[in-house]
Amino acid sequence: MSSSATLRLKRQQRQRRTRLVNALLALTVCSLAVLGLCLGVQSLALDQVFNILIGQSTEQSFVVTGLRLPRVLTAVVAGAAFGFAGVTFQVLLRNPLASPDIIGISAGASASAVAGILLFGATGLALTGLALMGGLATAAVIFLLSQRGGTLGLRLILVGIGCAALLTAVTQWMLARANQWDVLAALRWLTGSLNSAFWPALWPLLSGFALVAPFLLFAARSVPVLQLGDDVATGLGVRPRRLRATLLIIAVLLIAVATATTGPIAFVALLAGPIASRLVRRESFPLVTAGLTGAIIVLSADLVSQHLAPVNYPVGVVTGLIGAPFLLFLLARAHRQGISI
Repeated sequence: MSSSATLRLKRQQRQRRTRLVNALLALTVCSLAVLGLCLGVQSLALDQVFNILIGQSTEQSFVVTGLRLPRVLTAVVAGAAFGFAGVTFQVLLRNPLASPDIIGISAGASASAVAGILLFGATGLALTGLALMGGLATAAVIFLLSQRGGTLGLRLILVGIGCAALLTAVTQWMLARANQWDVLAALRWLTGSLNSAFWPALWPLLSGFALVAPFLLFAARSVPVLQLGDDVATGLGVRPRRLRATLLIIAVLLIAVATATTGPIAFVALLAGPIASRLVRRESFPLVTAGLTGAIIVLSADLVSQHLAPVNYPVGVVTGLIGAPFLLFLLARAHRQGISI
C-alpha cells in the first residue's frame, strides 16, 4: 500500500472514531438532560415529561417548562460555550493552561458583575450585560498588552494571569467594603450557579451562542493548516494572524456570554479540551467534542449539586472540586514530560 493510501486510511479511521465519540457524547448529553427534567423534589416519569414537552397541560407543567427546562438548556449551552472557548485558546496558544478562566477573561466579567451588584443593585439582564462588557473589555486589554512584537502565546498567558490577579484583588476589595447582604448576592454569582437560570436570562445566552458558534465552527476548518506553520499556511492561502485573532475573538465572545449568564463556573473551559483530546486522540482541533464534553461536565455537576450532595451547592463548587486536582495533574504531567507551560 502506498504512503498516500496509508495516510488516507488513517485519516478515515480517525474521522470514524471522532464521529463515534461525538455521537456517544451527544447521547450522554441527552440522557443527562432527561434526568435533569425528571428528577427533583417531585420526581416525574419519562412519559409525563414527554407529554408536557409536546404541549399537554398538567399540574406539573410549570415545574418542567418553567423551572427545569431553562435550567437544563442553560447548562447545555453554557457548558458547550465554555468547552468551545477553552479548547480554542488551548489549541491556538499551544498550552493546556491557556483557558479563559485562567488568563483573566472570567475575572473581568466577575469584577464587572460584582461592581454592578454592589454599586447599582444590578440584577437580571442588566447584570448579564455588565458581566458581558467586563469580559470583553478585559480581553481587549489582554490582547493589546500581549501584542508587542506581534506574538501571541506565552506573553498572552502571562499578561492574562497578571490581569486576573489584579481583577481578583479589585473584586475582593469591593466585597470587603460592601454590606453583608450585598456580599451574599455577589458571592452567589461569583461561585457560578444555575439557580437563576430562567427564560429571561436564557434568551441572551441562546441568542449569543446561536450567532457566534457557527462562525467558530466554520473558521475552525482552517486550524489544521495553521499547525503546519505560518509559512506553509500562508502558501496555502490562509492568513495566520488574522485567523488566530478571529478565532480568539469568537472564543472570547462565547466565554463572556456564558459567564455573564451563569457566573464563572470554575474549570469547565480548562477541563473540556484535554478530556476531548484524549477521547479522540490525534484530532488536531476537537471543537465539537470539547463542546459536548463541557455540556456533560456542567449537567453532571448540576445533578450532583442538586440531588447527591448533602446541601444544594452552586454548580461551581462541584466543578471546582473536580477541576483543581485535574489542574495539578496537568502540571505534573507537563513537568514529567519536560513541557514548558
